[in-house]
Amino acid sequence: MFLHYLVEYLDFKSCLIGFFVFLLLLDIFRNKNPSNYPPGPWPLPFVGNIFTRLDYKSINKLAEKYGDVFSLRWGSEKTVFISGHKMVKEALITHLDSFADRPVVPLFDNIYKGRGIGLSNGYLWKNQRKFVITHLRHFGEAKKTLELSIQQESIFLCDAFKAEQGPFDPQFYLNNAVSNIISALVFGHRFEYHDENFLNILRLDTEAVFLAGLPKTQLYNVFPRLFNYLPGPHQKMFSNYAKIIEFLQVELKKHKEDWDPSNPRDYIDSYLLEVEKRKSDPQAGFNIDTLLMAMLDLFEAGTESTATTLRWGLLFMMKYPEIQKKVQAEIDKVIGQSRQASMADKPYMPYTEAVVHEIQRMGNIVPLGLVKRACKDTVLGGFFIPKGTTVTTNLSSVLNDKNEWETPDKFNPGHFLDDQGQFLKKDAFLPFSAGRRVCVGEQLARMELFLFFTSLLQCFTISPCPGDELCLEGQMGFTYSPKPYRMCVTSR
Repeated sequence: MFLHYLVEYLDFKSCLIGFFVFLLLLDIFRNKNPSNYPPGPWPLPFVGNIFTRLDYKSINKLAEKYGDVFSLRWGSEKTVFISGHKMVKEALITHLDSFADRPVVPLFDNIYKGRGIGLSNGYLWKNQRKFVITHLRHFGEAKKTLELSIQQESIFLCDAFKAEQGPFDPQFYLNNAVSNIISALVFGHRFEYHDENFLNILRLDTEAVFLAGLPKTQLYNVFPRLFNYLPGPHQKMFSNYAKIIEFLQVELKKHKEDWDPSNPRDYIDSYLLEVEKRKSDPQAGFNIDTLLMAMLDLFEAGTESTATTLRWGLLFMMKYPEIQKKVQAEIDKVIGQSRQASMADKPYMPYTEAVVHEIQRMGNIVPLGLVKRACKDTVLGGFFIPKGTTVTTNLSSVLNDKNEWETPDKFNPGHFLDDQGQFLKKDAFLPFSAGRRVCVGEQLARMELFLFFTSLLQCFTISPCPGDELCLEGQMGFTYSPKPYRMCVTSR
């Protein structure tokens, strides 16, 4: 009886308003922050800070307003952003084990499903990471073949540049050259620069990396179930990765056909052997599906970051020809023109090494790093970060920290030189991140950057094309890369 009168008394509009108020209170209650949680802009009901841009420049501005430790929320998912050298170092080094996990990022979990190296966790991650480090060292660094492989690839790259008769975009030459190093380690062979199938794979990967960072694509992380049925850039990204995985499956099939367990030729062969050895330990994740994801990890990480850094390097050399001349003068003095650069030359080339480091600092290719997750309750900078919270370390703010760099907004190799002109290591140089999740390919990338960069400037003077305007403003995808440009080369 009471309900009958209540229904008659309340009209539909009143019920709707009441229901909305109930949902609003439920949203506030469910997303209430714990005591002493990092501050941040006020979130909208239900959607949170969904309209806040996630590019590094916007994050830097928010850090100026809310401090080096602040928070944002998308839907019901909260993320804490950590900026500045002091706080990032405290998070990654002082609290070494506090932020070693990866959260589930729906956009990438759709592809990786918790497998591979970069996005896995726990026992599986530790085993996969250890295997990668051990076997890349075995097939490269320990056998002293890696340096020779890069030197040989440098010859092919320089020959490709020489064959160009006029202005050209170096992007896919660089992508192919860098990718050939990791391809030789993982697949056991390189790819020719005119291999259209492989060039298409590189194009698909470049496009996927760019799409992954677009705001429209990132919306998938807020409403993954809904966006699975909606068109958008996320669908193109998924399609590209599916084609890349098909390419990897073909390489894997070739290896299985002539696999000799007693004579592993490369990473894939060694992994297949490990699959057989570890059948009794399924939690370690050694299976074909995880191998494909590990191949994808290595292929992407071994191509995109180093090739993009080299693209920034050539652009900076065109923009600052006086710096290019100083590098070439050092090359002529230490190496000359009669032989190739080697890693043994590096200690005697402090200016070149300083320039390569400044390219990485200014290139800023992964400005927000890869997201992490708090493994346990942690107090950072006086703020409480609960276990399970997603954490982003703002590497851009470290590479541009005004307290660490004399001229953070200018390309200045002097940042890495002491008063005697010798190379100077800087604690705030963290392009590869730090701590438990530091990039596994850091040593390979350092070797590639030095040898490729030195070889190119030994062979060529890089200059802008007549009438072209050089733009140092990059474009933000999943990485921060130069906008497409053309260049001219003159043999030295």
